[in-house]
Amino acid sequence: MASTPTEHPATTATFPSRQKPIPFSFENGQRTQLSSILPPLVFGTATFNHQYNDDPFAMDTTGLVTSALTHGIRAFDTSPYYGPSEELLGNALATPFVRETFPRNSYMILTKVGRIGGSEFDYSKEWVRQSVRRSLERLHTDYLDLVYCHDVEFVSPAEVLEAVRELRRIRDDEGTIRYIGISGYPLDVLGDMAELILRETGEPLNAVQSYANFTLQNQTLAGPRGIQRLRNAGVDVVPNASILGMGLLRRQGVPCGALGDWHPAPSALRAAVRNASDFCDSYGEKLEVIAIRFALETWISAGALCGSKGDPASGVPWKLESNDDVGGTKLGVSVIGVSRAPELEKTMLVWRSILDGLEGGEETAVQAGRWYRAWEWSRNRRQAVQILAEGIQEILQDGFDFAWASPDPGYVNQKKKQKVVEESDAPWLTPAASPEAKPVKDGAEVAEEKSLPLR
Repeated sequence: MASTPTEHPATTATFPSRQKPIPFSFENGQRTQLSSILPPLVFGTATFNHQYNDDPFAMDTTGLVTSALTHGIRAFDTSPYYGPSEELLGNALATPFVRETFPRNSYMILTKVGRIGGSEFDYSKEWVRQSVRRSLERLHTDYLDLVYCHDVEFVSPAEVLEAVRELRRIRDDEGTIRYIGISGYPLDVLGDMAELILRETGEPLNAVQSYANFTLQNQTLAGPRGIQRLRNAGVDVVPNASILGMGLLRRQGVPCGALGDWHPAPSALRAAVRNASDFCDSYGEKLEVIAIRFALETWISAGALCGSKGDPASGVPWKLESNDDVGGTKLGVSVIGVSRAPELEKTMLVWRSILDGLEGGEETAVQAGRWYRAWEWSRNRRQAVQILAEGIQEILQDGFDFAWASPDPGYVNQKKKQKVVEESDAPWLTPAASPEAKPVKDGAEVAEEKSLPLR
C-alpha cells in the first residue's frame, strides 16, 4: 500500500488571507528597478478579445484571472487595442474576493498606448493622455505599473519620442504610471528606438517587449541584434511574448478566422512547420507542447541578461514561492496567453516542472512535499525537448530565424484627423489575439483535439 508523503518544513508557504505587496518604492527621485520586482511569468489577456474568441464576454475571464492569482501569477498584460480586454481584466480584478485577498499593490498591470486599428496609430501626446486616462478607468486602478508604446515599427521615430516623453511627463507629474517601455516585432527597429530614446532623452527604457522572436522557429532575440543590443541601450527588462509565433507553431496550422488568412508566414515556412509537426507526432509529442516548454524554459536563461528577480508563480494553488527558492538569480520574463481553465492549469504544470529544474529546485520540491525526484524529471524532460527542438530546426532549414516584414511594404498610417477613435472598435487581428483555427481535411472541417498532454 502506498504511503502518505511526509510534509517537510518549507520555504514555500500557504498563502495568507491577504497577499503581501510587491516591494515598490519611490524615494528621493529613485524608484525600485523594474528588474527586481517584475514577475518572470506574465498573464497575457489579448485572448479576451472578439478576434480570438467568438464572445469574450461569455468567457469565464473572472475565473481565469482568479485562478492565475491563486497559482501565483502577479502580472497581467493587456492593451486597449485588444478589444474588451482591459474592461474584462479590470472587472475580474475588481471582484470582492480579489480586492480582499489580492490588494492592488500585490500584482502588476501592464498595458499599452498608440495602436488604434490594424492600420491606424496615434502617438500624439493628446491621444496618449486620453488613452492612459481611459485605461485607468477600465482597469479600476489609480496607477499603471508599466505602459508600452504599442508596435513602434508602424510610426516614425519622432512620434515614438513624443509618446515616450508624454508618458514620462505623466509618470513624473501625475504619478499614474510607474514604468515605460515600447513593444514591437522587428528587432532592428526595437534596437534603433531604444538607442534613440537613450541618446535623445538621457534616460533608458524600462522595458522592451518583443514577440515571436524567441520561439522554436526564430531565436534571434537571444542574439547580438536582440537582447544584447537592447541591454547596451540600457533597457532593464525584455519580456518575450507570442511564444507560438503568432499561432504558426501549432499542429492545426496558423489561425484562420472570420477575416481570412492574415498570418504573414510564407507558404514555404508553413510547409516546413507542418513537416516539423509530423516529426513531433512520430515521437508521440505535439508541436505546440514542445514549442511552449522550449520557449518558457530556454528564455529563463537566455533572457536573464534583461530578466527579473521578481517572485515566480509557484504553479501550485495557494503556495507562495520566492526568487531565492529557485536560485536567486534573474530569470528571463515570458508572457503566456490562455482562453480556458484547462489551458491555464496545464501551462502552470509545465511552468512548475520548469522551476523544479532550476538551481534550488530539488531542495524546494522536497521541502514543499512534492516528489523528491521532480528535479531529475524536469532535467530529463528539458533534455528530451532540446533534442526534438534541434530536430525541428533541421527540418525548418532556411525558415529557422526567418522574420516576416512588419509593417507590410506600402503600409500607410490611416490615422484619422480631428476625431476621437475608440481603439477597441478596430476589427483587425492582433498577433497575440487571433481566432482559433479549425483544422480542415479534404475540404471539410474536422473536430479539433483540444487537450494538451501534461508535460
